[in-house]
Amino acid sequence: MKIYLVRHGMDEEGYRGGWSQRGLTEQGINQSKRLGEHLHQHAEEYDIHTIISSDLPRAVQTTREIEKKLNMQASLMKDWREMNNGELAGMLHKEAEEHYPGVYFNTLEMNSPFPGGESPRDFYNRISISFKDLLRDIEEQTVKSNVLLITHGGVINILYYLLEQREWSNKSSFYPMDNTSVHTVEKGRRGWKLSSANGLNHLD
Repeated sequence: MKIYLVRHGMDEEGYRGGWSQRGLTEQGINQSKRLGEHLHQHAEEYDIHTIISSDLPRAVQTTREIEKKLNMQASLMKDWREMNNGELAGMLHKEAEEHYPGVYFNTLEMNSPFPGGESPRDFYNRISISFKDLLRDIEEQTVKSNVLLITHGGVINILYYLLEQREWSNKSSFYPMDNTSVHTVEKGRRGWKLSSANGLNHLD
């Protein structure tokens, strides 16, 4: 049983992310196409039966390129979105700094939400519950393994902390996570563990 975690392709710089409705750059589309081709060429090795994606545009665009190559349809889910940064979502950095000076992901208290958004603790709890539910569904075979999960850097970072049983906060360091990188989670005798990290073979 495996889950392949994928971060979406490159999106537009200069804007706040989170629940931004902005999409991928041309380079991001190209990265996504190349990942789709790689997964298709190595279809037997990956043996993907289920695709799940965040429903934010940058993840959906990544997913669409992969769907074409694998001839499969993804389930788009709000549960796997990046942290909800409320009124700052998709805002130009300059505008955000003018209207909400000093308000960043890592400057919030754990229980303090973004204006109109969620707190770091809300975000952590949402991802923890979503991941626990996914593992249960795979083990009970209501979701067919292996699963390709296309999501966001902040989400995958929390999953690293969960899998390594480390305490997480919004001030915790980030694991390496490039656009369209693949991170493999595998069930062994001692439960679910990371077996490969930040794979970028498709971009070589």
